[in-house]
Amino acid sequence: MPVELTSLSAIEYNNIVYGNMTPAMAAEYLRNGQVILRSFSDTLKEMYPAPDLTSRLTDFFVMTTSDSSFQSVSRKIHNWVSDKNRPANRDDIFRIAFALSLSEQQLNYLLCLCTDYCIQYRDSREVILAWFLRNGYSYQSAIQFYTSLPPVQELNLARTKQTSRLSHEVQAMFQHVHTLDDLRNCYGKNLAHFGTMHLRAYYYFDKFLNQLIHPTPCWDSHTEPDYSLEAVMQTYLSLNVPSSRKRTDYSVIQKLLKQNWPNATSIKNIRSHKEDVSRKLLLLLYVVTENETSDPDFYRELDEEYTPLEERVEYHWWTVNAMLDDCGMARLDPRNATDWLILYAISCNAEESMSERLEQVISHVFDT
Repeated sequence: MPVELTSLSAIEYNNIVYGNMTPAMAAEYLRNGQVILRSFSDTLKEMYPAPDLTSRLTDFFVMTTSDSSFQSVSRKIHNWVSDKNRPANRDDIFRIAFALSLSEQQLNYLLCLCTDYCIQYRDSREVILAWFLRNGYSYQSAIQFYTSLPPVQELNLARTKQTSRLSHEVQAMFQHVHTLDDLRNCYGKNLAHFGTMHLRAYYYFDKFLNQLIHPTPCWDSHTEPDYSLEAVMQTYLSLNVPSSRKRTDYSVIQKLLKQNWPNATSIKNIRSHKEDVSRKLLLLLYVVTENETSDPDFYRELDEEYTPLEERVEYHWWTVNAMLDDCGMARLDPRNATDWLILYAISCNAEESMSERLEQVISHVFDT
């Protein structure tokens, strides 16, 4: 199945797959700003092309945020529309959608652009906000309605495997609701299913991480020792990204790559269900494990040297995107700095290692 992209994204995709760039060339391409990165402000202006974008957002946020001054709200909105930063708070993105009367699909796109996840339909607050947006109600009425509902207790994590598809089921239920009374009833029926953790992403995280913690037996059949999370981080996931928090002298690309880079602490927190799985970590785990299994008899004809590069890249492209879809995350975007690197990593020949290819580019990007 051919890869379908917008014109600018297709240019980046073709440059990676057919450009014959060495890791040093790829790093230089990134550092020189030749990748046309997707900006938040341009995306917002495409969704709402009217000239009153800034004032409309400012007025709405002032009206719906009682504990903020006009000056602080105005400064925050200005920073967003001038691309000094992006909204990281998911409720802010919901407010933007209500303020500009965006569609649910547009809201999903903004959430994916600014955070790791689309609308979380198992999150009791988000499913209510999404319903009110979809049906043309105001943000204030959605909040008022939500505060009148009974509280939610977190879903039992022991049921992770049984509920991996639950978000889609809950979403379908709420899409068939048309009145406020039915909405309240549907909410009550799903109380036991609500939760803030993204279970499907944890399933993939756990599968990939276990491969790194428990290596396959070596050639002489001796048992390989298990790796600690610190060893996994250092051996597989550091990939020459500087561990220092200093970012003052970093370029835009360096800041984007280093932002939210995983560490041993974050991996421990995810494993104990204290944090959600980040999209960046999931992509890195896919690359370092090369999406293989622990089965010694596992075989893919795709890995044979005679398989054309284009076919291998398309296989990984569709496999990664299927995983991201399953987790409620944005698909690979060649105009995203991290995704560009992931795509470069999976565009390797059969005799190359994805992780080594990725590590070499990062080394050149940070000059390590």
